[in-house]
Amino acid sequence: MAKVGELEICYEAFGSPDDPALLLVMGLGTQMIGWPDAFCAALADRGLHVIRYDNRDVGRSTHLRQHRPPTIKQLLLRDRSAAVYSLADMADDGIGLLDQLGTRSAHVAGASMGGMVAQTMAARHPDRVLSLASIMSNTGHRWKGTPGLRVYPMFMRRPADNREGVVESTVSTFRMIGSPGFPFDEEELRRMAQLAYERGYNPAGTARQLAAILAAGDRTPELRGIAAPTVVIHGTRDRMVRPSGGRETARAIRGSRLVEIDGMGHDLPSGVWERIIDAVVSNIERADASSRSAAAA
Repeated sequence: MAKVGELEICYEAFGSPDDPALLLVMGLGTQMIGWPDAFCAALADRGLHVIRYDNRDVGRSTHLRQHRPPTIKQLLLRDRSAAVYSLADMADDGIGLLDQLGTRSAHVAGASMGGMVAQTMAARHPDRVLSLASIMSNTGHRWKGTPGLRVYPMFMRRPADNREGVVESTVSTFRMIGSPGFPFDEEELRRMAQLAYERGYNPAGTARQLAAILAAGDRTPELRGIAAPTVVIHGTRDRMVRPSGGRETARAIRGSRLVEIDGMGHDLPSGVWERIIDAVVSNIERADASSRSAAAA
């Protein structure tokens, strides 16, 4: 646990602290275990000190129970007053974690909402972010990277209130938004859902995070100022954040590279790990080469 402002942030590290740091930021309502252990270990094997953490309001990090969650009506109307914190606040949490770990700068990768938070880190803390990987995310544009019509009813479902219900809801959700081009590992998904429930199930926190996303609006002007070498990774079969979100992100960030993965949806099946890891590491190497060139000049 790390004390970041008034929050306690739960984190875990893989690999040697002597290696370059890679901070992993997870998505809406998803705990740090959404970055699978083996995925993190594979990144560490590529010479990185991998740090994953629970965002505020999920898992074992601080739950902001003193704030009421937004109502469905407020979310549908995109009522910005419903947000009790912002994506910028969540970005500051990640930077604050680096401070507590004594890490001056890091490569940053984020998935879905975590991609939005990672983008915000790169835009607002350019001296702390060495490179950026934005995975299955978007710019906040009203019409780009929005969910498919079949996905919207999921946002209206009443959250389950017991472990069995949470597990079944998780399985049905990822049957809809997962990767149709890769095997569906239901057994592993059930195991992860049970673990997440035991670590700190908090549907009210998910609603507060969603309010922060909606309150941020279109972040394109801010993304245009990102200078860190960037790779944008997106699945061609993503129903939650449609592929236009990744393409719009790549257009917004100058010099970014777009990697589209055929058959990938809005999850991280093991069949896509190698492609994602290669893209992240290649972007880190590009950032390192750029840094050496700048130093030599």
